[in-house]
Amino acid sequence: MRAAQIAGFGAPEVLQINDVDRPAPGAGEVLVSVEASSVNGLDTIVRAGGLRIVTGRRFPIGVGLDFAGVVAATGAGVDRHRVGDRVWGTVHPLRRHAVAGAADYVVVPADRLGPAPADLSAVEAASLVVAGTTALIALRDTLHLRAGERLLVRGAAGGVGTAAVQLAHAMGGHVTALARERHAGALRALGADEVLDYGATAAERTGPFDVVLDTVGSELSRYRRRLARDGRMATIALSASSLAAIAASSVHGARRIRALSADPGTAVLRDLADRVASGVLRPVVDSVYPLADIASAHRAFERGGVVGKQVVAVAGERPNPL
Repeated sequence: MRAAQIAGFGAPEVLQINDVDRPAPGAGEVLVSVEASSVNGLDTIVRAGGLRIVTGRRFPIGVGLDFAGVVAATGAGVDRHRVGDRVWGTVHPLRRHAVAGAADYVVVPADRLGPAPADLSAVEAASLVVAGTTALIALRDTLHLRAGERLLVRGAAGGVGTAAVQLAHAMGGHVTALARERHAGALRALGADEVLDYGATAAERTGPFDVVLDTVGSELSRYRRRLARDGRMATIALSASSLAAIAASSVHGARRIRALSADPGTAVLRDLADRVASGVLRPVVDSVYPLADIASAHRAFERGGVVGKQVVAVAGERPNPL
């Protein structure tokens, strides 16, 4: 089977499509025939060597945090999933994987899967796995957004941002999206009450906000100062500078900056699927790339300036179908 793998840390050019042995599920595991995966920030960090303390330096390293596909086989003790079920899920974000989501097949523990929304294609589903669950966990469990509260979403045009705008709108929040001016129409269509041009709007000219969800990682302290008295702020963008800002904010109690790294299990994936089915959340796909051109998907992700997700289409001719 084919698998996208990192041959060495560096730019997207280090990504290779290699022929590898198809894995077999062990006890409590499920083999998924992958139809699509998406590009997430963690994928590019791993590729660049930013998590080498986790991955080590033994190559190749699998790439692709999330996936959508069909159950191909199950290991002993798995009764929740059956062959032929359409599913979506993630590999563990903080473990080394020789084969991950961007491959013809992937093996994961059963509790990392959920039923994929019936009305979505595999490409659409893959675009929402990490983006949607991250936004849901951030707004519901970390920031506890309540109806009527004013929310700022920084980086609102990205995958997590577009999901957060939709979910926050459905939760009754007043949503201000910070993004490029040319994306204003798309973000209003997703539920934003107000769109600010990040290139022309200083942090000091915004707010106050009850809640700030950051997907950018810069100027965190400036935006923390825009919080109301009982405001809450979280960021999903972890770097040396953002970690320093998070640490410095700890003296501010409830108004500190929280770091968020979502790791969804079956319950969150089911919840997200229900929200898709109810019409609360819809996928936003910017572009789709074949598995063979996953490097271009990574380049597009790192350039930014788009609305929604870069998705890698994996389904097609499989050299060794089950």
